[in-house]
Amino acid sequence: MTFTEKLRRAVSGSNSVLCVGLDPVPGLIPKPLADKFSNSPDLVLEFCTRVIEATKNHVCAFKPNTAFFEALGSRGWEILDQTVQQIPKEKIVIADAKRGDIGNTAAQYKKAFFDDLNADAITLNALMGMDTLDPFIDDDAKAAYILTMTSNRGSADFLQRRFEGRMSLGEYIAEELEKKQDKSKTHLGMVVGATQIESIGPVINVNPEAHLLIPGIGKQGGSVEALQMVLEGHIGIPVINSSRSILYAGSDHEDWEEIIEQKASEMKMSLQELTKRYV
Repeated sequence: MTFTEKLRRAVSGSNSVLCVGLDPVPGLIPKPLADKFSNSPDLVLEFCTRVIEATKNHVCAFKPNTAFFEALGSRGWEILDQTVQQIPKEKIVIADAKRGDIGNTAAQYKKAFFDDLNADAITLNALMGMDTLDPFIDDDAKAAYILTMTSNRGSADFLQRRFEGRMSLGEYIAEELEKKQDKSKTHLGMVVGATQIESIGPVINVNPEAHLLIPGIGKQGGSVEALQMVLEGHIGIPVINSSRSILYAGSDHEDWEEIIEQKASEMKMSLQELTKRYV
């Protein structure tokens, strides 16, 4: 099954384009759960397992952010691997690693995240050059989402700046990705932030078939309505990520799992007009 086929099935099966980002911070995990554990790695695994169970009916994908697992020390990769194993097989698993390095090193990242972790997709940073993507482009069951117009304010430092006659460096990256897709079995998608809505239009217009990973809805303040407008006519399937808005919606309430399930359901419903275009 190709990545695009699996993604389309995941969206149709859940009737959702929502993705839950797994960014576990031990100090923010609900107290009723945290009080039961004496160490952070086991706490994080249990928290992520419960989040996955609570939200799985409302999402097409989960996106574990590797930094939050690496911060656990020597057990971090073990906890990441065990967390990924809890994700239902029909869901898309996006390893949010944001790696980007020369070929020999990139090949090891590919082995770690595609071969060993068996993630369906990875986030990559191509600012060292488009050749850094080469080790990832030989598997049609996988996808790489390339940082193209990110949701942070610092995207103005580089990605939003004019480049080579384009509106932005992000637009140039999008053009280069479209060209590289012709030589790639792996789907080359793009990360575009919902908080940079005025900047992502030109980016996605030059690469209309790229699948999109879109952070910025929720705590970061991105507008669902504005996003729907800018995605009008886009062919590639968008996956809309929410992390903190769902993960910590339950605060320290005893029924925190029910609260995050409800939050995921509400976000899924807010995206229904967008979802209908892709099911």
